[in-house]
Amino acid sequence: MIDGLKVAVVLPAYNADQTLERTFAEIPHDIVDEIVLVDDASTDRTALVAQRLGIHTIIHARNGGYGANQKTCYTVALAKGADIVVMLHPDYQYTPKLVTAMAGMIASGHYDAVFASRILGGGALSGGMPRYKYIANRLLTAFQNLLMGAKLSEYHTGYRAWSRRMLEQLPLLACSDDFVFDNQMIAQAMWSGFAIGEISCPTKYFPEASSINFRRSCIYGLGVLSTAFTYRLCRWGFVKSRLFAPESANLPRMASPVPTMTVAEPMPRVRAA
Repeated sequence: MIDGLKVAVVLPAYNADQTLERTFAEIPHDIVDEIVLVDDASTDRTALVAQRLGIHTIIHARNGGYGANQKTCYTVALAKGADIVVMLHPDYQYTPKLVTAMAGMIASGHYDAVFASRILGGGALSGGMPRYKYIANRLLTAFQNLLMGAKLSEYHTGYRAWSRRMLEQLPLLACSDDFVFDNQMIAQAMWSGFAIGEISCPTKYFPEASSINFRRSCIYGLGVLSTAFTYRLCRWGFVKSRLFAPESANLPRMASPVPTMTVAEPMPRVRAA
C-alpha cells in the first residue's frame, strides 16, 4: 500500500512468455498488493509462466484485442478493491521500477492519472524506438494537443497509472477493443476534467518486445486522429459521441467484455531470479 491505498498492477498480455519473468522481477512487491495478468488467448506459455510466478491469471477464451484486454484488467482490479491501478506491459519495454513513483503521484491526491513518457528526457531514440515511430509519435501528439487543448509530451505510452475514482467514472465500455482504446481513454479523462501528470521513463526496444506492424500502426494513427477530431467537435457541440456520454456503461457495473475461459488461481508466489 501507499498512504493506506491499495495498489494493483495489471498486465495486459499477449505472447509474453519470454519477457514476463523479467518484468515481474522488477515490480516493487513491497508496495504492490495485487498483480493481475489477463492473457488475451496467447499461443505461447504466457499463462503457465504467470501461474508459476504466482500471478492471478485470467485467460480470454478468444482474442478480444488490446482494448478488450484492458477492460478486463480494470474490471478485475476494481473488483479486488484496488485504489490505484498501474497498467504495465509485460514485454519489458518499460521499467517496472517506476510503479512506486507513479502510484505515489496518484496517492498524493494531486493527480487522477499518471503517464510514463518515453519522450520526456529524450531517451526514446537512444532506447531503440524506430525513427518512423518517433516521428509519428511527435506529430500525432502535436495534433492531439492542438485539438484537445492539452500539453502532454506523449499520448501513446503503454505505461499508465489510474485512480479508482477515475476508473469508476469513465465509460470505458464505449471505447474500442483495439489499440486506439488508450487514446480514447485519455480523451475521456480530459473530457471529465481529471488531472493528468507525466513522469520520464526510459524505454527498450528489442526483438522479444511486442510491437505492432506498419499497417496496424497506420490504422492506429487514423484512429487517434479520429478520436481527437471527435473530441473537438463534441466540445463545440457539433456532434455527440458515446465516448463522452455519461449514460454509457461503466466497468464496475459490467461483466468482462470478452468471455473468460478460466480464472486461474495463483500458485504460491515466487520471486523471479
